[in-house]
Amino acid sequence: MELIQLSTLYSPVQSELVKVEEGLQSIYREDLKKVPTLLSYPLKVAGKRLRPALTLLTGHSFVYDAERLIHMATSVELFHIATLVHDDIVDKAQFRRGVPTVNQLHGHNVAVLLGDYVFARAAEMVCSTGNLQVVTLFAQTLGIISKGELQQNFSSSESRCQKQHYFEWIGNKTASLFRMACESGAILGRAPSDAVNAMREYGWNIGLAFQIVDDILDFTGQESEMGKPVGSDLVQGALTLPVILLLEHYPDDKKLRNALDGKRAEMDIKQIAEMVINSKVIDECYSIALSYSSRALQSIQPFSAANNIQPFQDMAQYILSRKK
Repeated sequence: MELIQLSTLYSPVQSELVKVEEGLQSIYREDLKKVPTLLSYPLKVAGKRLRPALTLLTGHSFVYDAERLIHMATSVELFHIATLVHDDIVDKAQFRRGVPTVNQLHGHNVAVLLGDYVFARAAEMVCSTGNLQVVTLFAQTLGIISKGELQQNFSSSESRCQKQHYFEWIGNKTASLFRMACESGAILGRAPSDAVNAMREYGWNIGLAFQIVDDILDFTGQESEMGKPVGSDLVQGALTLPVILLLEHYPDDKKLRNALDGKRAEMDIKQIAEMVINSKVIDECYSIALSYSSRALQSIQPFSAANNIQPFQDMAQYILSRKK
């Protein structure tokens, strides 16, 4: 599958994305200028700006209110950055994409406060749209993500080995924000209710596909590109789809199950990663990701005659074919 270039994908809204980036830089430069080491990390780790691009591309497909959409897109990206800062605290992560985390540089207390502050600025941005519907959507999404992470924290090791638990977890932590990005763009673009629902469905399913590919790349990606060692999720105790499917293939492998329960004396992360890569698991995971991508595209197909859905088809292709 040919990899779509982000520059091509973003071309319809490139000038607006530049303004989003300027807004992000302005917040860190002006608000946090006394603590410069806090500035570089959040701006670097968020990376591709997929979520704000989806907000802008969705709005671009309907009635394009650029100013409000730029505010919303900035809010979406700030929301995403704040979740990354808090995730790193929970995971005790030292690096993200090769960059030291805030908690590694400044400790958990500062990282919690920075994450809270970025959430607050995200809320301020969404309020500046003047649209109560997207403000409510923002609050609901924050609740979904927070509740999901709490449930994950208290879940048993047995439940974490189940696919249903995995899909609920990634739905809460990842797909919900993709859904907000698309749904808010449609709302601010004054799309009809059936189109809003379609974009909501697209965002949810493309978010699930994105996270599955992310979990695949945790085993197959290059450390130099990913900015983290192979199997990092497993080191942090996260049982992702490749590992869950591996357990389904080898249900009676006691060494494997013990290793996944934290007893790694007989089997280390490298061995588990090799088992994943040398099995059919990766292909199975890609097949599942493709099914969610197909659902996403199917949801917007009814609007293909009246709206340009090519950017959303390109986004789906990019998510499935990306290498980092």
